[in-house]
Amino acid sequence: MPPTPEKGAFSDIPVDVGPQYEGQRVRGPETYVELGGPKSEYKFELFRVRKLEEIEDGKVVLVGPDISELKEGSVTPYAVILEGAGKGLESEGEGVLERRIHEFSNYIQGYMHLNQRYDIWLRISKKAYQKGLNSFKYIGTVLYRLFKSAFPILEKLRVIIITDPRVVELLYPQAMKVYEERDRRALGLRDEDADMFYACKLCQSFAPTHVCIITPERPSACGAISWLDARIAAKIDPKGPIQPAPKGRLLDPVGGEYEGANEVVRKLSNGAIQRLKLYSLFEYPPTICGCFEIATFYIPEFDAVGLVHRGYTGITPIGLKFSQIADTVGGGKQVPGFQGVGLLYLRSKKLFQASGGWMRIIWMTSELKQRVLDSIPPEFKDKIATEKEATSIEELRKFLIERGHPIIEKLKEVEKVRTEEKVPPTQPTPTAPQVQPPTPQVVIQPQPTPTPQQVVIPQVVSGLTLVFKGVKIRAEKLVIKKGSTGESK
Repeated sequence: MPPTPEKGAFSDIPVDVGPQYEGQRVRGPETYVELGGPKSEYKFELFRVRKLEEIEDGKVVLVGPDISELKEGSVTPYAVILEGAGKGLESEGEGVLERRIHEFSNYIQGYMHLNQRYDIWLRISKKAYQKGLNSFKYIGTVLYRLFKSAFPILEKLRVIIITDPRVVELLYPQAMKVYEERDRRALGLRDEDADMFYACKLCQSFAPTHVCIITPERPSACGAISWLDARIAAKIDPKGPIQPAPKGRLLDPVGGEYEGANEVVRKLSNGAIQRLKLYSLFEYPPTICGCFEIATFYIPEFDAVGLVHRGYTGITPIGLKFSQIADTVGGGKQVPGFQGVGLLYLRSKKLFQASGGWMRIIWMTSELKQRVLDSIPPEFKDKIATEKEATSIEELRKFLIERGHPIIEKLKEVEKVRTEEKVPPTQPTPTAPQVQPPTPQVVIQPQPTPTPQQVVIPQVVSGLTLVFKGVKIRAEKLVIKKGSTGESK
């Protein structure tokens, strides 16, 4: 391994390295090679704690073809394993250090890193390759130096990068067992018993208004950080992206709103997010960037939601794929009914408790349902449809009626009341009030507006008046341009 250059310098790396590249995107046409991602079944990243005598410090190991040996435009199974050792370093800190792979990888110009654990998706740009980023040894070297610089507790560190498809596939089940064991440790804790929550802003380079409040019963939406992980992270790296968030006074025990958490979110989002209800689908829901494991989507015909995981490539009953739903969910916005969550949250007793919990979930992918089947209440196990039973609203309606889902009875009661009151039937709206987030973005609300409104914008130019009926509009600015003849358009 080449010697470390002067402090803060990466003069021996062919591309720039620094936090200014966090949030970078490498689009399809700009990509030289893709590593992991949705087109690759096997991919993962791990941090494992070892004994000091087991590690050769500074060693970068490559198993499989190097970047220069990969075909341009190819998709390769990919695994990154960091092994660290040091006095005081315990296995409980593995998840915390592992999550920083995402941050430090994005320091490398032209090396895009998305997601975490078994969902990693990386791309190397053509420009970076042309500049000389033609070996994974450069990437391993950067990770080694950044980790050693950020965490003095790491006395020794080894980086292993695997591109051999057979080896990645062989090690994948072992990695999954590690993740499952971490999650199991976190399941016995309760929010009421914790004296402190934690706020993570690791993803603000991608979504500046997003702040993740991590509690024992509401783990991170990326699925990589539990409350135990966050507590350790705050101790290991006091100035890092995960900070203590005092709970403060409990304002809403059902919705999960805490005065202290609101203050932290308000501060770290620069005022964009004012309030947060941790267990709500519709009222002041938590935000997310783009690293979530699972997306919820609102189904207005039933006043309920569906769940779709990142690896699902099919169509949901609302006619959208995961990628399309993700555009609505991510970006640090509060969108009622559309929310990003981690797999571990589906095992929480406080899962969407302010919105009905499991009763409000009427569709989910079959793979996801199988993974959390033991956490679904017995009375709902056979009443939640998957893509095998329903891929359209009509198929879903038929399934719910046949299985006797309580959501159908609820809708009948609502319809009966409307009939008695002689109110024309409309699509049901969520029982929780609709909340407009203060961020300057156009948000498409998943539920219909109860009463039509008329908005009249006074004349902005001579002879022009804008009238909008039955809509809600939020826009950063309105631009009125003139044509070449000088007439207002």
